[in-house]
Amino acid sequence: MDLRNFGRAAENRTPAASAPSDLTPTQQTAFAVDIAVQAWLILRVMHRVIGIGGLFFRAKDPAELADWYRTNLGIDPAPADYSQKAWSQEAGPTIFAPFPEDSEYFGDAEKQWMLNFRVADLDAIVAQLRAAGIDVSVDPKTYPNGRFARLHDPEGNPIELWEPPKQGQN
Repeated sequence: MDLRNFGRAAENRTPAASAPSDLTPTQQTAFAVDIAVQAWLILRVMHRVIGIGGLFFRAKDPAELADWYRTNLGIDPAPADYSQKAWSQEAGPTIFAPFPEDSEYFGDAEKQWMLNFRVADLDAIVAQLRAAGIDVSVDPKTYPNGRFARLHDPEGNPIELWEPPKQGQN
């Protein structure tokens, strides 16, 4: 059985004949199933992004804001050149969620986005931020997906801190 021309027929959008005539009925059925599975895989396989590679946003004073994030949240600014290493986050879930444009979840209606950072110990980082004079509001409720706190960077951008539940908690 020579299937070398089968792919060319599909590429040229010419109808492929049925299974080669030298096949038994069982082999013809297997051939048809194999072609159907290949077609399904071609149509269904989707390449996905593997993570967020960066977050880029405008700032009134980019250097000052980058320093604030480094000082208060431990996020290194973008490297100045290729010899420097970029900040790396720990592996874990990342939520990608567009909200309705009239959502009040971010607070200020002028703000189009909100950062949500995963933290290992919400109470410890809240204490650290408050000691630095930063106003932080902790949600008193513990949700099935963890605990949350809110603050704003010096330019008023909303930030949410998220402590996912520890393994075995839920």
